[in-house]
Amino acid sequence: MLTLLLFACTTEPAPEPVPELPPAPVADPVAAEMLPKVKGLFEPLPARMDKGEAPTAAQIDLGRQLYYETRLSKNQDISCNSCHMLDAYGVDNEPTSPGHKDVRGGRNSPTSYNAALHLAQFWDGRAADVEAQAKGPVLNPIEMAMPDEATVVAVIKSIPDYGPAFEAAYPGQEISYDNMANAIGAFERGLVTPAPWDAYLAGDATALDAGQAKGLQTFMEVGCQGCHSGVAVGGSQYRKLGERQAYETEDKGLGALKEDPAQDFIFKVPSLRNITETGPYLHDGSLASLEETVQIMGKHQLDMELSDSQVGEITTFLGALKGTPDAAYIAKPTAFESGPETPAADPS
Repeated sequence: MLTLLLFACTTEPAPEPVPELPPAPVADPVAAEMLPKVKGLFEPLPARMDKGEAPTAAQIDLGRQLYYETRLSKNQDISCNSCHMLDAYGVDNEPTSPGHKDVRGGRNSPTSYNAALHLAQFWDGRAADVEAQAKGPVLNPIEMAMPDEATVVAVIKSIPDYGPAFEAAYPGQEISYDNMANAIGAFERGLVTPAPWDAYLAGDATALDAGQAKGLQTFMEVGCQGCHSGVAVGGSQYRKLGERQAYETEDKGLGALKEDPAQDFIFKVPSLRNITETGPYLHDGSLASLEETVQIMGKHQLDMELSDSQVGEITTFLGALKGTPDAAYIAKPTAFESGPETPAADPS
């Protein structure tokens, strides 16, 4: 008997192809070279800019509401966000900002992003911190033009939803002008914009591309870091505008505030974070171009005639300081409804 043994043939499935991984990013040689040189001069942004104990969520939420609140102005048409627009890098991109009845102030509105890192607020440093700064524009006759603190508090109290919001933020305390400013400050201390620069400072040499790295090298070689250093890349000292070559301006800065001619033309050094987005530039908003501003600062502050290539390199580096606001954090809240006793707009 012939027995035929039939064997089934089995075929092993072909192995899945291993996907090719993209090559690991390689740091530009100049970026790697510069990284140890910036240590100690600059620091990455913190998650928040709190001073002392962190605020509560209720205080931050109240501050956000007040930041967008137009009824803190005499005509009920101007808020903090009118001049410091959070969807436009904290500025209005105007040389000077229109206030009550469209009257303009004499100085450029600086960005509210990262501002709590500065040694003081306003161009002349007349407010110690963002909480003190929040009190100023509300009562300034050419900004929000409210007549006094009592009127502001009365308006807030007349809007029903503010009662519970203040109680949640400051339990057992009366609604006050100080708590209004404290809440706005609590919100503003979260207005940070982490950028590629921060990743670089944290040790990632690949965070800067070749052009930005070359620009950083030029920035350091010509001496920009003498004024623009620290966490905010500026904002940490006062310097005379026209330190090496006189700069013509009628605004005397600290000299006018202190009534001291020895301090004429001294201003707080601005931060360079997000500087590509926050023009026009200088205390009076007189320079529209960042490249021109770099050129003029080289001349008047460093006594250097920067070449076009140096200016281009520096401005390329400054692009690495452009960060990303937290969209959820800055989202405009739904306005609280007015109560029957809320004062009407005052056209005067």
